[in-house]
Amino acid sequence: MLVHPVGAFDNHSADNKHIEARPLAAAMGAEIAGVDIARATDDQFAEIRAALFRHKMIYFRDQAITHADQKAFAARFGPFAEDAYTQGVPGYPEVQPLIRPADQRAGVIFGAGWHTDSPFLAEPPAISMLYGVDIPPYGGDTIWANAALAYATLSDKMKAMLAPLKVHMSMRKVLAAAQAYQTPDDTPIGRVAATRNMASLPEDVVRKVQGAMHPLVRTHPVTGEKSLYCDETYASGIEGLTPAEAEPLLTFLVAHITQPAFTCRLRWAPGTFALWDNRLCVHQAFNDYDGFRRELYRSTIAGEAPR
Repeated sequence: MLVHPVGAFDNHSADNKHIEARPLAAAMGAEIAGVDIARATDDQFAEIRAALFRHKMIYFRDQAITHADQKAFAARFGPFAEDAYTQGVPGYPEVQPLIRPADQRAGVIFGAGWHTDSPFLAEPPAISMLYGVDIPPYGGDTIWANAALAYATLSDKMKAMLAPLKVHMSMRKVLAAAQAYQTPDDTPIGRVAATRNMASLPEDVVRKVQGAMHPLVRTHPVTGEKSLYCDETYASGIEGLTPAEAEPLLTFLVAHITQPAFTCRLRWAPGTFALWDNRLCVHQAFNDYDGFRRELYRSTIAGEAPR
């Protein structure tokens, strides 16, 4: 299914005075230029925050920051979120390493598959951010899709049908995939794969497999914008519907959200710092860089129960 609705694409930059926002694609995304995030002024930060909500995903190039800098910049957006998969670096639990050695081969990688971060939590993270340190010469891109634009292009009848529905978000499919394709190791997916005996799952994994029910259409707490809240990785059912009834609806919605017209794609480079609003978009990482090392550091900001 391909949608190219006339007049729906409006990713132009705001009239900023302290930063420059360069739109990446028609649907979403923007590069923020003229800012050193470790030394961003309050005026710059206010426009960065507004640009994030406007463009859904923003990124900075050529940033030379420490873990302390990343923690300090991230904290300007609010309290840190619970991290569902990773542990922080020594001294900085809010900065989580995502490192894949050059000699590692895996059928599934952390971040693969269209998803929003940790929606199985009662209060999923609001904002995610990644800092690239060691980047493959090619491969390892990240792609995002604008779930708010996808919602806006639905028919009024479909919007009315979706309005009262709640989606079940669960780690169940990730756990099954990790057990099937990943060798247990000290990586986010490898640690999940180590949980082979379903009867002896740790309490925190049980909680994430049980998951949470959230509105299938959620409203952004800052902008009031509505977006579809489902993905192919964690959406496991719809409250009140049988699996046979829910599956085709979720399949349609994921295909609708992730069609090329609604996406942007980021080519990473050393010093790239990207952040996105989990309430308004979904994303995925590519598993296409065997033989190359990839090192990034993630921080997530606490969110609210979706409404």
